[in-house]
Amino acid sequence: MSRFRLGLLLCFAAAPGWAQAPATAPSSTPTQASAATPDDANPVLARVNGQEVRLDEVIATAAEAMPAELRNVPPVLLRSMLPPQVFEQLLDRAITDRAMLAAARAAGLDQDPEIRRRVRLAEENEMRDVLLRREVLPRVTDETLRARYDRDAAGRTAEEEVRARHILVPNEADARTILTEVQRGGNFEEVARRRSTDPAARNGGDLGFFRRGDMVPEFAAAAFALQPGQVSPAPVRTQFGWHVIKVEERRSSTGPSFEDSRDTLRQAMIEEEVQAAVQRIRATVTVERVAPPASPTPAIQAEPPAPVRPATPPATRR
Repeated sequence: MSRFRLGLLLCFAAAPGWAQAPATAPSSTPTQASAATPDDANPVLARVNGQEVRLDEVIATAAEAMPAELRNVPPVLLRSMLPPQVFEQLLDRAITDRAMLAAARAAGLDQDPEIRRRVRLAEENEMRDVLLRREVLPRVTDETLRARYDRDAAGRTAEEEVRARHILVPNEADARTILTEVQRGGNFEEVARRRSTDPAARNGGDLGFFRRGDMVPEFAAAAFALQPGQVSPAPVRTQFGWHVIKVEERRSSTGPSFEDSRDTLRQAMIEEEVQAAVQRIRATVTVERVAPPASPTPAIQAEPPAPVRPATPPATRR
């Protein structure tokens, strides 16, 4: 079964309709619950060459294709949520995997030096990753993120922002014609949709809020010289063409909100905590650097002497 198809079926299983327990499932009583054993939560579903294939192994075969909302669901509950044909395909895949593993061991691949080296490296990488997660993630919480945001926000000074619309055209003559139309009462948004060549035309030329440094200097100077409701008295020329600008709002801002900053802050804190954890861990070990052996100095070979040209025999007198 392809990973795409498996993922699609599991997405259907994640829908609310599938998430309900089957109507035929008997309800547990306190006596039944108290009698539950580990094997009840992780039953044997098949045997391959006598080796047991349990429920958790079957569910693990779908881990990569499984939607995030299903990954923490207990295997027994997840089995009841999955359509029977999906679970049967997962079980068949787990049996196939186990059969291939048995064949690989029978061929002696588990003793192959290269495979053992790769297994060892994979194990070491996994241990390093888990160690770092245990060291770092408890330190990156909503509380520490909020404290970091408040600290950074306290150090920022308020910066003025404007929200403006503009109409962009390629030449000054068109810009002056448009400016006259707007000054005579034309609706700026409608004119922008009809005449502007900028992608913002579909939004009536709305550029949203921006700071002075977000725009090219000529545009920023003109926009920040206007008050809400005002239109630039003359077209403004930039490297992009000619603009007619209207300012809608002005405000002072100290930066994005905590919610808007959360993901960026989280990534920055994780990177910092990883570096700090690495330094703490390295401080607990003794490191001895060993200088590599000196490379032997190649013998200097003298250039071979130039070949001696044979002497020209003297001319014979006649």
